[in-house]
Amino acid sequence: MLFTKKNSLNGELTVPGDKSISHRTIMLGALADGTTEVHGFLQGADCLSSIACFRSMGIEIENRQNVVRIHGKGLHGLQTPAAILDVGNSGTTTRLMSGILAAQPFACTVTGDASIQKRPMGRIITPLTQMGADITSIQGNGCAPLRIQGRPLTGIHYVSPVASAQVKSAVLLAGLYAEGETSVTEPYLSRNHTELMLEAFGGDIHCSGSTATVLPAARLEAQNISVPGDISSAAYFIAAGLITPHSCITIRNVGINPTRDGILEVCKAMGADIQIEVIPQTVGEPIADITVRTSQLTGTVIEGGVIPRLIDEIPIIAILACFAEGTTIIKDAQELKVKESNRIDVMVKNLAAMGADIEATDDGMIIRGGTPLHGAVIDSKLDHRIAMSFAIAGINAEGETEITGGECVTISYPDFYQDLSQLSK
Repeated sequence: MLFTKKNSLNGELTVPGDKSISHRTIMLGALADGTTEVHGFLQGADCLSSIACFRSMGIEIENRQNVVRIHGKGLHGLQTPAAILDVGNSGTTTRLMSGILAAQPFACTVTGDASIQKRPMGRIITPLTQMGADITSIQGNGCAPLRIQGRPLTGIHYVSPVASAQVKSAVLLAGLYAEGETSVTEPYLSRNHTELMLEAFGGDIHCSGSTATVLPAARLEAQNISVPGDISSAAYFIAAGLITPHSCITIRNVGINPTRDGILEVCKAMGADIQIEVIPQTVGEPIADITVRTSQLTGTVIEGGVIPRLIDEIPIIAILACFAEGTTIIKDAQELKVKESNRIDVMVKNLAAMGADIEATDDGMIIRGGTPLHGAVIDSKLDHRIAMSFAIAGINAEGETEITGGECVTISYPDFYQDLSQLSK
């Protein structure tokens, strides 16, 4: 993939449906009674992995591109899969599905690609084991492949050492089957799509501060769901509109869930010209049209409770910081080391290759903005968020930028390059 400098970006677009919400529609739709109809489902590789896994467990799922219909079989309707469940590159599928599988009356094996087999699964194995689950890392390294033998579960109060929606969701989904109350307390509130959707499907769930509590469910009811645009996908165009000269971009129908909108808070702190027009919401998820214009940005400090609200956006925020005056410091972001790649190391190495004044820290990075970037060969490490971030850097750098492995954007945004190209015409 080759990128050269653009003089302006203008127009409007609608980004694909939210990845986190799309995953959850498949899982809860499968466990509900009746047919769940989903509009705006993300047709990315990760979400298609969730469809494939639940089809393997006997759930009929119609994928008509514009509409996905999940013919649920109820909480106890899953069947023993005939083969190993392959999650591809999807950590969300792996961790959330494990919570469900821990309570099923069968055994199965869950695996994925080379990246998944390096990502930490001990963080879900620990709480699920405390509930009575029988989960084994086959290689003994705390990673997939996982062997899961379903067993009766007992509710627990789990104090999570990390603010992770995937950990929280795995425990809460297991809690649907557990005896008694199940609750999870996080150090900071992570994205709450599971809580909102469980409530919409009729689950008995309550939230207070950074604690979510679920009671065992007798049944869930199928729903009609419209998935808002993914703010993580919108973030690349927000950044592009702010740093590319003579630009004005409107992104329609973006989910602005308050547990996900940290990117908007950071942009405002940096002095961005950004307008947010809230429109009617769906399934408890607020949505908005977002318009951005070329702006003079200043550095800022990003740390603490905002980090879980923008963890996936930190790579593109690092790009923004290179074009801001002053220093941007990112702290408390150790989670970046265990994503699809070690995003701290990958961002620092590649931005340094483009001429940025940047250094890694144990929990983030320090970026001294204002130094013009130049083209370079960028190794995406097959990480979709790295590839998309450097596409935005590449159209604002002197010379030519080549991204190797750039096709990995299909994981979350199959039409990303086409949409970006449309804005530069």
